[in-house]
Amino acid sequence: MTRRDNKVKEFLDLITLDEAAKLRGVTRSAITYLITKGRIKSQTWLGRVVVNRNDVLNYKPLTGGRPSTKQSSKAKKAKAKK
Repeated sequence: MTRRDNKVKEFLDLITLDEAAKLRGVTRSAITYLITKGRIKSQTWLGRVVVNRNDVLNYKPLTGGRPSTKQSSKAKKAKAKK
């Protein structure tokens, strides 16, 4: 592939934030959040923020949040009596 072919391929893979949100089934602000946190790369093209389609499709959310607490056997028995 020539350098020009690579540029054309890259251009065809760029989508708007609205399109990215529809692909992921989330809101536009969720995509903006991912861009802000650096999890999806973006660029500006003709005054619009665009992202690479493959970056959006291949994004895997990080597991996180508060760890679950395991109930003690006493708490389980007390809950079962109620």
